[in-house]
Amino acid sequence: MWRDHLTEIIVFSLLFLLVSAMGFVAARWRAPRDMAHLDEWGLGGRSFGGWITWFLVGGDLYTAYTFVAVPALIFGAGAAGFFAVPYTIVIYPLVFLVLCRLWSVSHRHGFVTPADFVRNRFDSPILALLVAITGIVATMPYIALQLVGIEAVLKTMGVTGDSALARHLPIIIAFAILAAYTYQSGLRAPALIAFVKDSLIYIVILVAVIYLPYKLGGWGDIFDAADAKFKASPAPGDGILLNANNQLQYVTLAFGSALALFLYPHSITGVLASKNRDVIKRNMSALPAYSLLLGLIALLGYMAIAANVKPLPGAKAGSVDGNTVVPLLFDSQFPDWFAGVAYAAIGIGALVPAAIMSIAAANLFTRNIYKEYLKRDASPAQEANVSKITSLVVKVGAVACIVFLDPQFSIDLQLIGGVIILQTLPAVALGLYTRWFHRAALIAGWVAGMGLGMWMLYQIANPATGKKHFAGSAFPLEKFGFDTPKTIYVGIVAVLVNLAVAALLTLVLRAAKVADGVDGTTPDDYFADEGDPRVTPGTERDADAAPEPVA
Repeated sequence: MWRDHLTEIIVFSLLFLLVSAMGFVAARWRAPRDMAHLDEWGLGGRSFGGWITWFLVGGDLYTAYTFVAVPALIFGAGAAGFFAVPYTIVIYPLVFLVLCRLWSVSHRHGFVTPADFVRNRFDSPILALLVAITGIVATMPYIALQLVGIEAVLKTMGVTGDSALARHLPIIIAFAILAAYTYQSGLRAPALIAFVKDSLIYIVILVAVIYLPYKLGGWGDIFDAADAKFKASPAPGDGILLNANNQLQYVTLAFGSALALFLYPHSITGVLASKNRDVIKRNMSALPAYSLLLGLIALLGYMAIAANVKPLPGAKAGSVDGNTVVPLLFDSQFPDWFAGVAYAAIGIGALVPAAIMSIAAANLFTRNIYKEYLKRDASPAQEANVSKITSLVVKVGAVACIVFLDPQFSIDLQLIGGVIILQTLPAVALGLYTRWFHRAALIAGWVAGMGLGMWMLYQIANPATGKKHFAGSAFPLEKFGFDTPKTIYVGIVAVLVNLAVAALLTLVLRAAKVADGVDGTTPDDYFADEGDPRVTPGTERDADAAPEPVA
């Protein structure tokens, strides 16, 4: 009953209302020149310095997925859940130089989205459209994952009910709050709220990793309890260590997730909001500090086992809701007031990235669908208005993901999104370094990779939950004819096929001398910095003054 959690509800509500108010006030933060412009509404004026960018990008990447889904996966499946730690370490050296190039060319040409870059680089509105649609579709389940975090907290506090409407009411409430302050304040809202969100998370986790082991008998007892649970499980799987059959899945999942992380539109949005290249370099060096925090958060799954936490019932009869593991752990081990603070950290940790994600998806629609195909002469004010409206629609799509998708673990929402967004890697990430790929070959590669990825995801079932399709991202190799019980991450297979098709078809098209359009960028565009002159929109693809393609 909610009356048993009254103190927690009050603390949670006060902090939640505080950050919501900050979201509305953010519209006047840092004196925006004109909020009726995508540079201001969607990118915060491209003026964020080191500290703001660090909190913004960190708040964008380390989300309710971190706080809820990763410990829940470790609680239910064991060591495989730690894949999130190495992938957030591997990614920063990979993208250190890539993101600097993307920021520079975007600064020089006024790009707002990765699809803007692809449109200009490959002179292909169709390829840009595919990149935009991919980004929007991949972002929706990621937003849904954030809303799952809020739902888990409210469910633990007894605020939800048993009916379909009552069960999804927290998601509707979160949607309304996000819609209101995102519509008014744009990217400035999550940038300002990120300070509070990250401060709360650091406080809660540092207290938890010091206090909980002391209360539960020490780390030895925690790992012993987890080991005993997994050994007693009738189903073969991981324990506190990976089993041999899961090692390939672990490696491919970690590497594939790393490649996908900064292809997401919301990750790129946070980077493009930086004021210069040095800000990005400093942040790529400092952001791994969050990975240390992530490793500590992951251990909450084992602590919940040692604390004998029993997840709340799920939506289906006989099922359990693993997403409630961490909220229940805090509820059982901490005073009510501190549990309320922890719940607020999870809830705010969902609002910040969900706001950025909806803004990024809205920018993609506005710049690469609305302006490209529906209204080429749209004014900056019209673009901003369309983005605001689209950000609301995207949240509705995220709610639909929660209502109609029912994976075993909520983290599957993010992993399915990763399979989708990985198919933009050849055009976006590799396109920043080379224009060797033919634009038609990139389109064919995208079709092949996306088609294979969706087929593989459709084949994945989960007998434990009765789900026959889209029940995860671990594909059994035996379905490819291999005599082995091992699995592999769908995203890696799909993107390798994507690259192979794009490379082979490029060789064919080059040999046939098929026209490949005009590269709208020049070599020095990729090293431009703050204060460098900008390209006048509409002149970058002038055939009379076509720049030399970048190799």
